[in-house]
Amino acid sequence: MLDAEAEAAVLRVYRQVFAVLAREAGAMIVDPELLDADQAILDAFAEAGSDGLTVEQAALACRGWPHEVIVRRFEVLRQYGAITKLVDRPNELRHRAAFAPYVMLMFLKRMSVQGGQAELHQLLTLEAHSVSDPRAVEEQGQASIQRLTKVFRLLGNELSILVSTSTTAQLRENAQLAWGNERLIEQAEKVHRIVLERWPGLHQVCTQLRMSLAAYADAVQLAAGRLVERAGTTRALGLLPIETWLTFTRSSDTEVLAGVLDGLLFDAAAPDFSPEGMLEAVESGRRTGTARMAPPRPSSETDAPESAAATDREDLRAEAERILAGRSSVSIVDVVDDAGDWVTARRVLAELTAAHLHDELDYELVWGDGMRIDPTAGTPWATEGTFRRVTR
Repeated sequence: MLDAEAEAAVLRVYRQVFAVLAREAGAMIVDPELLDADQAILDAFAEAGSDGLTVEQAALACRGWPHEVIVRRFEVLRQYGAITKLVDRPNELRHRAAFAPYVMLMFLKRMSVQGGQAELHQLLTLEAHSVSDPRAVEEQGQASIQRLTKVFRLLGNELSILVSTSTTAQLRENAQLAWGNERLIEQAEKVHRIVLERWPGLHQVCTQLRMSLAAYADAVQLAAGRLVERAGTTRALGLLPIETWLTFTRSSDTEVLAGVLDGLLFDAAAPDFSPEGMLEAVESGRRTGTARMAPPRPSSETDAPESAAATDREDLRAEAERILAGRSSVSIVDVVDDAGDWVTARRVLAELTAAHLHDELDYELVWGDGMRIDPTAGTPWATEGTFRRVTR
């Protein structure tokens, strides 16, 4: 009977806690804004005091939200037991709120910011205090070790899967799983030492904890190694620690800072690409492939076909000469206007940039500090600059 009552109490709290995640009975929230609606309702109950609130009073207190949204969320919270009648009678209109859902919202917000690391540190501290208590018994020590073993197994498994199956961007988004890992492992080892010294008979469960800690440490090393490897071969600034770039920006002059983006052309007038797509494009463009052997030369005296590199060089030369049209230099603003639209202009600018960067071509693309703004032009914004011949 006592066991049944305990299980019912756990279920009741569980329902209250996870009511903040339910979009409707039996479902889960897919819109993050609904979490804010739940918090607004619980905030209103906190301000109402012991008198409680009716549905309409809650909607009035949350008048910044649509009325139907607050009414629907109020009913969901009521069905899950997060909100209950002030007095259990058929026609009661006033309700009271449990504190567990609000605690859950606080926990979720901290998890979103800190990745759960602060909570895990607190858990390890509590476990150390629990097993150090003189009144603690062997069963409590065993339960503590088993809980920690499962926690670190889950952490290690998740990191291992991310390393083997996810992109670098996805791994970077989940990098908080590896934050503070040395301190976490030290705290877990402290609990392990306390339990093993007090109850030597638990050496088998302690061995399981040591194995899970080792697996977690290996997964962290693999994840960190992959991030460092990718960051070292690309110009994706977000793949290195923020401290590195803060130091770089504070200690560098204007020319060095500008050199970070040297040779890159940004489509500022039509930013149709997501940051993730830009990151992947930069990574793909900067990858160094394996060297390929040159094809054998023909044995006859006939002329060998021109290489692809030479063809590309001549194509760039022809495009540059077309743009210059016999002149020694041309304004970039005129080039953009002559193109007529930005889609054509950015293709031309890309070819001019390639000609500027080509070692065997005598052309230079120099950007100025000004900008031409003309709403009637095909491309309203055009950065001032010059494309010209140079003598090397």
